[in-house]
Amino acid sequence: MRYRRVLVPGGTYFFTLAIAQRNSALLTSNITLLRSAYKSVFKSHPFTTLAIVILPDHLHAIWQLPAGDCDYAKRWRLIKSNFSRQLNNCEHKSPSRIQKCERGIWQRRYWEHYIKDEQDLMNHINYIYFNPVKHKYVNQIEDWPFSSYRKLSKSSPFNLSDDELDIALNLYED
Repeated sequence: MRYRRVLVPGGTYFFTLAIAQRNSALLTSNITLLRSAYKSVFKSHPFTTLAIVILPDHLHAIWQLPAGDCDYAKRWRLIKSNFSRQLNNCEHKSPSRIQKCERGIWQRRYWEHYIKDEQDLMNHINYIYFNPVKHKYVNQIEDWPFSSYRKLSKSSPFNLSDDELDIALNLYED
């Protein structure tokens, strides 16, 4: 069975991506590597990040693609592979992953949802920002350091520039 995705050039999409070991803190403990992979793909294949949250074992993001472009799959594939290549090769690999030359860091599939209207967008933005509270990482959404919430709650447009995204995700090294 072939998986069917909604492809709308210039569309806005909500995504959920998860790592294979869901009890790990791989993403937040390697946030600098994830930032590097994200920025690299952003520069070579632009898109607009409307909202994003990085949790220890998964992430949620809302992207708007450029007019005439619907290839979010390529962008996520590049982000996942760039991030994975930067990590030490010590994860468990199933025979299937070995046969397909896969690292075994990410779950193979991800969830995407085409944003239909402004209400749908606001519902998904609220979901993204509440996620760290839902998973009991923090009590208040503004306390989670790896979220664009703090940046977006201070300024109006949802569009984050490259530098604003770094600040919003608290990705600068101390």
